[in-house]
Amino acid sequence: MRWQGRSTPLTKVAQQALRYWLKEPTMRGATALFPNMHGGRLSADGVQALLNKYVAKARHHCVSLRSKRVSPHVLRHSAAMELLQAGVDCSVIALWLGHEAMETTLTYLHAHLELKETALAKLKPYERVKAERFRPSDRLLEFLNAL
Repeated sequence: MRWQGRSTPLTKVAQQALRYWLKEPTMRGATALFPNMHGGRLSADGVQALLNKYVAKARHHCVSLRSKRVSPHVLRHSAAMELLQAGVDCSVIALWLGHEAMETTLTYLHAHLELKETALAKLKPYERVKAERFRPSDRLLEFLNAL
C-alpha cells in the first residue's frame, strides 16, 4: 500500500524528535510511523484517545487547559491562526493544511478578524472632554509679536 498523506515541513525540534522516535525498536513488526497497539496505523479515534490522555496529564500542570476542549482539529486551527498572525499568506496556509478550496482557509481569516473585533470591544470608549479654546499667555504673545 502506498502512502497518500500530506507533506508538510517540520521545525528543527520536530525533526530531532522524529529522528529519536525512528531509533526506537518497532513494535510487533509495525509498518506505520505511529502504530496502534496491534502495529497498524492509528485511526482518527486512536489519535483522539492519545491526545485526550496527554491533555488530561497536562491539565494538572496547566490550569488554563482545564476549561478548554482540545482535539486534533483545534490543534490544526491553532497552528493556522498562529501562521496567520505571523503574517503568512492565506494561500500558503491553505497549502500547509491541505485544503482543496481557498474558501476553507478563509474561515481562519474570518476568525482572526473576529478576535480583533472582540479585543476592540473590550476597550473603554474614549470620552471626549469639552474642548476649551486655547488662550496663549502674554509671554507667548510677546514672543510671537517679536518675530
